[in-house]
Amino acid sequence: MAGWLTTHVLDTARGCPADGIAIWLYRVNGNSHRKIAEAVTNADGRTDGPILPEAKFEIGTYELVFHAGDYLRRTGQVTAEPLFLDQVPIRFGMSEGAHYHVPLLLSPYGYSTYRGS
Repeated sequence: MAGWLTTHVLDTARGCPADGIAIWLYRVNGNSHRKIAEAVTNADGRTDGPILPEAKFEIGTYELVFHAGDYLRRTGQVTAEPLFLDQVPIRFGMSEGAHYHVPLLLSPYGYSTYRGS
């Protein structure tokens, strides 16, 4: 069974999906990062398809970088520069051919994630 990766962003401060957030996906090998995909969240806070589809899935270490700063500025949640959270990186491993879902729960001064379904 091949795997795939999905993600979404929820704005926990406002209680809604976070739209318009650019997300970059990197393959990590030691100190080397190689960008392999990018997407932007839609009105539901999700990407329109898997950020890593089955055809490109490989077991390994990855990093999602959520470009949250523009969203936080656009929604008026932050004004001071530099932002406390601008780019939010989440590094994780995928060790089996399965569906991985890595969401970001975002507020201006904190975030969390988990392996979803």
